[in-house]
Amino acid sequence: MAIADASHFDRLVDFLKQKRENVTFHDIIALAEVSAQSLQSFFQAMDAKVYGELREIAGYIETMRHEIGALQVNDLKNTRIPLAGEELGAIVQATEAATNTIMECAEAVMGADASDPAAYKALVDEKMMVIFEACSFQDITGQRIAKVVETLQHIEERVSRFADVMQAKDIDGFLNESERERAERRVKFLLHGPQLSGGGVDQAKVDEMFRDPLRMI
Repeated sequence: MAIADASHFDRLVDFLKQKRENVTFHDIIALAEVSAQSLQSFFQAMDAKVYGELREIAGYIETMRHEIGALQVNDLKNTRIPLAGEELGAIVQATEAATNTIMECAEAVMGADASDPAAYKALVDEKMMVIFEACSFQDITGQRIAKVVETLQHIEERVSRFADVMQAKDIDGFLNESERERAERRVKFLLHGPQLSGGGVDQAKVDEMFRDPLRMI
């Protein structure tokens, strides 16, 4: 291809030397043909390069479409996340109901008249059975929590795979102003709890601080 280009340009130079002064319209047409032939291989190489780059872009877009489909965005948005929210809501309601029941039974036992042992024992036995029944919420709550954890794992796996394939990098800052306000509120009001086991301040150290405040200074 380079040899052909050199040949065309040599012909062009020879033509200009021979027709330096007496250039006709026909000569101009011939000169244009020589120039077109000289640039033809250049444009062919340019087209091949552009075509290759467009193919790479098309391949990247196709990969992204496939990965977005594998992410199952619609399923997450319309099904899994709403169901997880409903499960968490049911957990809160069940926990609240069981807590109220247990507290009511404990108050009834503590406030009962113990002067009649038989009647008091019957009341305690009755309330204890109610408490045991109320504690059965824990089994169902455990099943609900397991479903929520499964949903979170499902989301984590797909988001992690998408991030790895796209070679995504975290962008500093907040997504929107509402996210910024929530983060600032957590810092301002120390909303970091409750801590997991082994995290936060040990209760023994807190008790020691209240027993001897000067020692902790």
